[in-house]
Amino acid sequence: MARPVKKSPEQWKKEILDAAQKLFMSKGYEETAVSDIMEAAGGAKGMFYRFFQSKEEVMHALGNRMFFENNPFELIRERDDLNGLQKIRLLLTLNRSDEERNRLNMEAVGILKDPRILAAAVEENRRVLTPLWRALLEEGKKDGSVESEYTRELAELLPLVNFWLLPSVFPATEEELRHKYRFVAEVFARMGLPLFDDEAVSFTEKFIEDISEKGGGKP
Repeated sequence: MARPVKKSPEQWKKEILDAAQKLFMSKGYEETAVSDIMEAAGGAKGMFYRFFQSKEEVMHALGNRMFFENNPFELIRERDDLNGLQKIRLLLTLNRSDEERNRLNMEAVGILKDPRILAAAVEENRRVLTPLWRALLEEGKKDGSVESEYTRELAELLPLVNFWLLPSVFPATEEELRHKYRFVAEVFARMGLPLFDDEAVSFTEKFIEDISEKGGGKP
């Protein structure tokens, strides 16, 4: 009888994440149990806890993995045919077009009600995204496409705006979400960073509808 193939810790972690990603996408995050993940990964439940403390931690790890596998900042970094503002707008378009990551993010909306998970997500965004945003904003300031003296502050603010717009963090009705998005667009435009074009508005409308269906209204 052939011996079962022994998997390395790295392989186990990858297969657990792969299984979780498929299940979160097909069944939904809330409907997926740790036992479901390990059944799909082909391991005992105890193996899960060698790598992750909770299902929420798996969701966080998946979000990071999907971002770094298809990092939009890297994709636009060397585009010398675009100025800073054009790169930022393209970055937002690339973010919006990543349907699988957007679906996963939508599944993660509910877990951000947990203050511990929210704090970890904010810290991760601050650590990873703020330097990337600042580099782009400084490039735009240098070439004149971003007319703002507050590139550092904008780089710190941009990763936080997403949390403010999540109704699981700041409860809001569908109409209130639309009002908040208009506010954000106007604030950034007045700060010399006009992010929103017709395509962005169209995507925003769909996002608001989707996130409202996930239970975004006020309790």
